[in-house]
Amino acid sequence: MRDTLKEPDAEFELPLKGFTGTPEEIERQWYEQVYTGRGDSMLQLTWRAVLMGSVLGGVLSLTNLYIVLKAGWSFGVAITACILSYALWTGFYKLGLAKTPMTILENNCMQSTASAAGYSTGGTLGSAFGAYMILSGHPLPLPLTLVWVFFLAVLGVTMAIPMKKQMINIEQLKFPSGIAAAETLRALHAQGAKGMRAAQALGLASVLAALDKFWAEGLALLGAKWAAFSSAELIIRAEQWLLGSHYAVWKGRTVMFTWDAIFLAAGAIMGMRVCLTMLLSGTLCWAVFVPLLQRHGLITGSGFRELVQWTLWGGTACMVTSGLLRFLLQWRSIVRAFRSLGKMFARSTAGLSDVEKVETPMSWFAAGQIVSLIVLGWLAHVSFAMPFWQSALAVALSFALALVACRITGETDTTPTGALGKVTQLTFGALNPGNVNVNLMSANITAGAATAAADLLTDLKSGYLLGAHPRKQFLAQFAGIFVGTLVTVFAFALLVPDASVLGSEQFPAPAAQTWAAVARALSLGLEALAPVKLWSIAIGGAIGIVLCLLPLAFPRRQAYLPSASAFGLAWVFDWYYGLLFFLGALLAYALQKRSPRTAEEYTFPVASGIIAGGSLMGVVIVFWANGGDMLHKFLGR
Repeated sequence: MRDTLKEPDAEFELPLKGFTGTPEEIERQWYEQVYTGRGDSMLQLTWRAVLMGSVLGGVLSLTNLYIVLKAGWSFGVAITACILSYALWTGFYKLGLAKTPMTILENNCMQSTASAAGYSTGGTLGSAFGAYMILSGHPLPLPLTLVWVFFLAVLGVTMAIPMKKQMINIEQLKFPSGIAAAETLRALHAQGAKGMRAAQALGLASVLAALDKFWAEGLALLGAKWAAFSSAELIIRAEQWLLGSHYAVWKGRTVMFTWDAIFLAAGAIMGMRVCLTMLLSGTLCWAVFVPLLQRHGLITGSGFRELVQWTLWGGTACMVTSGLLRFLLQWRSIVRAFRSLGKMFARSTAGLSDVEKVETPMSWFAAGQIVSLIVLGWLAHVSFAMPFWQSALAVALSFALALVACRITGETDTTPTGALGKVTQLTFGALNPGNVNVNLMSANITAGAATAAADLLTDLKSGYLLGAHPRKQFLAQFAGIFVGTLVTVFAFALLVPDASVLGSEQFPAPAAQTWAAVARALSLGLEALAPVKLWSIAIGGAIGIVLCLLPLAFPRRQAYLPSASAFGLAWVFDWYYGLLFFLGALLAYALQKRSPRTAEEYTFPVASGIIAGGSLMGVVIVFWANGGDMLHKFLGR
């Protein structure tokens, strides 16, 4: 785990524009222009990077788990870990507790470890495992949960190996959080004038975003009087004044304005095409489709939790059909990705290209998939009497849906884990009607694998831009899932000792409630779905196919055509997210038109700083508000 030492170059430019040419030419350009002189000679996979990443990831995983139980939402921790690690290790170095500062690629390996520990392992605890507790009335035994969570992460992490070559090397998808992490690391380690300007812009944006986040959510911690002056409360008052008696109706449809600068910054990185698609599709969903169903009496309730049970079917179908079709259309790249299967047992790298020698070998993919399939199949059979062939089908379906999840993450920076889990629930609702345990755990395999795979690709994107050694970064990610599994599973057992906790005021657990509701609905088979949902699946799937084929029919207009992934995603989250994404993309577009040089130098650092500052303050607020309760739970009081 020891590399040679080399100081980072001061004015290194991230290859954000990507490379052009054939797949072989693209990979050769990256190897010669980015990797050579950096990944082949700089410290990266070291014990201190892995240990620091494990500690930070373990701490941040507690926050992520708590937020999932509170709000059903989780966020990546890579950028937060980058800044914390850099600040802590720089402090150790100045105090004489460390002999040398971390290199930029060490910090990159550290954030991969932290991201795996903090994000890849605990996502389904607050959804599938929580839903199992709601339906069965008791949790899974602790040892069984540990094995489940660990091998789900192994399945997803190794599943991403063949996808990396296609989505990052060849197609060069954005993976906005990966870009943000790379920009953050470059700014922190910069020594040249341009790098220092980027670092200063990132730092200022981080501070302002942190203050903005505290104004929105932190004032309530100071008391009720202060809460009245929070930006969130002021926005609510303005909307109540503007909409009057219609405020409650539109709020119940999520058609409202809720400020969060993090989504604004993510939109600036994603670009206008994707964000405009999300806004238009989201408006069609929440301002047209939902009111239409309500007017005909098909939906009697309001609020996101109630409405998404009707909207997710069409959106999910759109994402699934478009993602799978687009991947199948790239059959030549698929063949190239799996061509190295014949060399997986080779004892030497003779005959492999320079790029193949540093890429994660396909033998690791095969080993991870086979071992995970055997272990998960045995667990499902012993625990839930699930036939082995159904376990194999769940893993195969996981691979297909992980392709979709990773592509959506690459384009929109959002992984629709819950929505894609519903596809598996639907499949096994038909195969095993009435068996809610099989329904949940098969979907758990899909959701867990998709989350881990998308997280790994996001981290590999930052490493790709920085010139990291892909294989070493994979090992760092793999190391993180050990710590993440232990921390999240034991924390979940302490925070949620029994099913009565879920659905309470303390832990509403909306993700678990949603999974449980779908499992109940499918317990009698496909006929349990309302006709509107079946029609939504058919129409959404057809739209996904059409939007996927349009760029082939009009290749010169591709930049102006809607994104199928973004179109479907807008149907499974609140409307105001799409609005914030669009506003961020609009600001970036306007700056690009007005001052291209300024936009090129500052857009990504400022957006990355906003994401970093907002995320850090969000962590602080969670611990400030709930640290005492969490400590009491851990101590068993």
